[in-house]
Amino acid sequence: MQATSKRLPVRTAAQRGANQPRAPKPRRFDPKAMLSNSEMQAALGSGLLMLIAWAAGSWSELLSIVLYVASYAIGGWSKAKEGVETLVKERDLDVNLLMIAAALGAASIGYWNEGAMLIFIFALSGALESYTMERSKKDISSLLALKPAMAIRIEQGTMNEVAIDQLSVGDLLLVRPGELIPADGTVYQGTSSVDQASITGESLPVEKSTGSEVFAGTVNGEGPLYIEVTTAAEHSLFSKIIRMVEEAETKVPDSQRLIKRVEAVYARVVVGATLALILLPPLLLDWSWSATFYKAMVFLVVASPCALVSSIMPAMLSAISKSARKGILFKGGVHLENMARTSVVAFDKTGTLTEGTPQVTDFIAGEGYDRDELLAVSASIEKLSRHPLAEAVVRKAEEEGLLLRSVQESQAVTGWGIEGYVDGQLWRIGKSTLLDQPAAASPEMEDREYWLSLREQLEAEGKTVSLLLDGERVAGMIALQDTVRSQAETAVHKLQKLGIKVAMLTGDRAATANVIADATGVDLVFANLLPEDKVRHIKALREQYGHVVMVGDGVNDAPALATATVGMGMGMKGSGAALEIADVVLMNDNIEEIASTISLARRSQRIVKQNMIFAVTVIGVLMISNFVQGIALPLGVIGHEGSTILVILNGLRLLR
Repeated sequence: MQATSKRLPVRTAAQRGANQPRAPKPRRFDPKAMLSNSEMQAALGSGLLMLIAWAAGSWSELLSIVLYVASYAIGGWSKAKEGVETLVKERDLDVNLLMIAAALGAASIGYWNEGAMLIFIFALSGALESYTMERSKKDISSLLALKPAMAIRIEQGTMNEVAIDQLSVGDLLLVRPGELIPADGTVYQGTSSVDQASITGESLPVEKSTGSEVFAGTVNGEGPLYIEVTTAAEHSLFSKIIRMVEEAETKVPDSQRLIKRVEAVYARVVVGATLALILLPPLLLDWSWSATFYKAMVFLVVASPCALVSSIMPAMLSAISKSARKGILFKGGVHLENMARTSVVAFDKTGTLTEGTPQVTDFIAGEGYDRDELLAVSASIEKLSRHPLAEAVVRKAEEEGLLLRSVQESQAVTGWGIEGYVDGQLWRIGKSTLLDQPAAASPEMEDREYWLSLREQLEAEGKTVSLLLDGERVAGMIALQDTVRSQAETAVHKLQKLGIKVAMLTGDRAATANVIADATGVDLVFANLLPEDKVRHIKALREQYGHVVMVGDGVNDAPALATATVGMGMGMKGSGAALEIADVVLMNDNIEEIASTISLARRSQRIVKQNMIFAVTVIGVLMISNFVQGIALPLGVIGHEGSTILVILNGLRLLR
């Protein structure tokens, strides 16, 4: 960025007060939030009318029946509509239709209160499940409300308000205190703290100054910022998160799909058994029609799989919601279910276990060369490259305050490095593999044994070694090394405590990989890998150990992420390809959270199993009791629907 290329405006008081979208104030927990749910309002309205109808029954039977009918209509309308739509469009029976049929059956033999109670509790359990889903969606996609619509663009020194889809890379924007940052970019001018909780889950604002990276949808703090747009709106990190949320809403776990298939078959069996109970006992056992119909209605109530159907999704959605609040986005419940079975977590090395930013650790000048002179020449040539190793050399020279030179006829040497002329002298920087060539191939390469020995020593320390050549003569050697993430060792140990194997997959040499492995404590190391090799190793790990989570951030990790049981991408530094393919995204890049996420996934599966066992047990006990001794319809209603509410509440525990 050139400071003279953009003219900043002088802001007037009127402009400072312009009507711009600002970040919504954070809301505290509202105990009335559940009551705002329309299904909850209908359920409570149904319950209130049921109580009034029961009280009115002592002095006006007609009024009581009218109120009961209203109670049925308010509480059961949405469920009846769902059931009829399923029956007509999909030609299938579901639990909604069974419950409505049971309530109407109870009313037909004069048990208006029992039918209303069934409708009320069924509607209440449905409202609780709906609330859980809404809560989950709010935690995952509350940032959708933060999607900026307009931006203030600086054009020829004036400020113009434009829609964000009109922004282009290179545009200069003004973001005032308290406003949403409208696009991904870098700070051109200004200093402020930015609340990134909507993107990364970080609880504290992050200080930003000239050159800092900022993200759309985050909230500017106390100071104005001028931001240069670096990414088009449709490709911003914010837009990627929105697409992930949309995907998450459509992906259902395998266990829930199984329950849905079983529900359709089971519902038919229950209807068939109910009809048999109504028709056969009067003919075969000489039961009265009213007693038979009553027992059949009890059976229809207690045999319906409401609790079983509600055993999975509330728990899944609660776990996904809790993860979202910590900056971990799941693209669907199926991935949470798969993560609970994790046996191996495989990490890419660069940018995942390490910072992904190599540092110059050693700069050795050959005999007859001045170190600072060589470093200045190296940085001058490397400044023309965007390679991470080249950028590390430039940073080293800038840190030491060296003056860079003018470079002529610079060009990349494919597969090796870069070369250029400085003051008419050819300098070349690239891989140290030239040392491995026969002496006859490079007769000017002196002290070969010295350089080979030095390279061996540096590589044994896990460093990447490059050569600096003065023409064909070795003038110096540069050693670089990526730094291990501060939380990498802790993250690995936490996974191992869960009984999970930790593997590292890297394209680096074995020596470098082993140094990182020793520093982090990983169990398995695979080095010298191309992207297709990573895929092969992921497949082998799945065959040997079972479910594998792959954690990566680069384009070269995308095939392995797709091959793993669960692909986990790094949200802050991850490439677009890695984020698109990943099933789970660590928005704050905190790999320590992987272990706690797996623990949460396992806990959600335990709760699902508890719910399913409890639901099946209650259904079985109530069905047997109805046939052996007979149970009252109110008891059947309370037992069956009460179990449904309990499994939902059990799933909601994961929100804590």
